[in-house]
Amino acid sequence: MKKQTRMFKWLIPLLWLAAMPAGASSSLQQMERFLSDMQSLQASFEQSVLDPQQHQAARSQGVFSMQRPGLFRWDYAEPDKQQIIADGSQIWLLDPDLEQVSVQSQDSALQGTPAMFLIGGDPVEKHFEVIDIGDSQGFAWVELIPRDKESQFVRVLLAFQQNLLQRMEMTDAFGQITRFQFYDIKQNPKFESGFFVFARPEYYDLYQQ
Repeated sequence: MKKQTRMFKWLIPLLWLAAMPAGASSSLQQMERFLSDMQSLQASFEQSVLDPQQHQAARSQGVFSMQRPGLFRWDYAEPDKQQIIADGSQIWLLDPDLEQVSVQSQDSALQGTPAMFLIGGDPVEKHFEVIDIGDSQGFAWVELIPRDKESQFVRVLLAFQQNLLQRMEMTDAFGQITRFQFYDIKQNPKFESGFFVFARPEYYDLYQQ
């Protein structure tokens, strides 16, 4: 049986959060407008991972999809095909190269991560210190500091432009940075029935987290 080499700690890069209160400043208003009417979303993404010395360690791209309540899907296309699906109760990670599937309770996997606010709806202030850091490079930036000391991330940056999330940067406790750039963003698309249902290939090894 193949040894599992993929970990769930990197597969929750979903950091679009619940609406902010009225009277928020510019960057927070953009986040509020983006999220207030959103029930589903689909966007292409480019992901870069930097080591603590700011050297690029990995780069990938694909398509991200989500639907409230509780559903999301990441389809990685390059350099390796992978698929991550949250079906409302479990999160599945399919790795065709290793011919294996990993599965974990969704509540357990998302506990203490910003992903829960996108697909759940808790107020962002409940779990994060929220800082409006203003405009830079043509974007309106928001910084999030997790209140949960056990969180795998120590800092999250969100960049908005014209009320759409364009960039996202996460720094973990080891100084590794994961950056995302989103484009071709579609708000409230309609998904076919079963789009967020995972189908496990019978011959793939299964690893329960």
